[in-house]
Amino acid sequence: MRVGVVGAGSLGQHHVRLLRDIEGAGLVGFCEVRPERAQEVSSALGVPVMPSLEALLDQVDAVTVVVPTIGHHAVAKAALERGVHVMIEKPIAATLAEADDLVMTAKRTGALIQTGHVERFNRAIRAALPFIDTPRFIESDRLAPFNPRGSDVAVVLDLMIHDIDLVRTLVGGHVEDLQAVGVPVLTPSVDIANARLTFDSGAVANITASRVSRERLRKIRIFQRTGYLSLDLAAGTGEFYRLRTDVDFSAIAKAPLALEAFVERVVLEAPEGEPLRLELESFIAAVRGETAVVVSGDDGREALAVALRINREIERTLPSLAGAGRA
Repeated sequence: MRVGVVGAGSLGQHHVRLLRDIEGAGLVGFCEVRPERAQEVSSALGVPVMPSLEALLDQVDAVTVVVPTIGHHAVAKAALERGVHVMIEKPIAATLAEADDLVMTAKRTGALIQTGHVERFNRAIRAALPFIDTPRFIESDRLAPFNPRGSDVAVVLDLMIHDIDLVRTLVGGHVEDLQAVGVPVLTPSVDIANARLTFDSGAVANITASRVSRERLRKIRIFQRTGYLSLDLAAGTGEFYRLRTDVDFSAIAKAPLALEAFVERVVLEAPEGEPLRLELESFIAAVRGETAVVVSGDDGREALAVALRINREIERTLPSLAGAGRA
């Protein structure tokens, strides 16, 4: 299958690197609007630079779109109109109207859309999924030092959208209600945000994202009737604490017991694998008709819808927060 990459920035170069070596993917080349950057990546990875997007689309069956968010719609639309399958890095588009247009175009032309929510392929998430059983509460924290890349949008679209997609995946159903707060610190956009999502099932997710923290942290805690899961996404590890099947509840009632007496710790394990590589391999397999798309265009659209609702709620409260700060 002939494949190409649009955009060779800090993330796009890794798409080029991985697709060059993935079995079943014939990497035709990539395009990049910055000539010096294009030559740098081409020389380092030994992959041809295409003279234009149109030239690339003329020669491929599928592309990955790794350009700034504001360009997602134009690039993906051009590909989909030709029947070229696309994987679009998150968020799927800058607006819901653009996302809806891409989803409808794909359905009309028969092309596939996969949204690049790479955390679905995190080892900890893959290990936890078999144990997920109707979560009632999820606590998610994603903290990172400042990086100019991605700072053209609020932290909700830059970082929090990863966790919006994850909690939607873990809980299922739809977000009925939400509350959110956030503040800008280093950029004109919101740099720290917290959102509380209530799903139609009654489940609640509390999500915090920051791009102005001293240290990196990516952890999720999941509470459900069968136990408690603690996942470290940065390390790709996790633990599941669940009630033992051999518990004598009468003994528990008579005297204090150590936690281990009625709770067992299950170390969560999944095969090793670079998440981005697994994501790209899944895209290639979906285009070849071997598997279903893991994160569809509709999934990307719904994550974007929730993220934009969170942004609007934060913007609604920002004037009062700014006034309080000046006082």
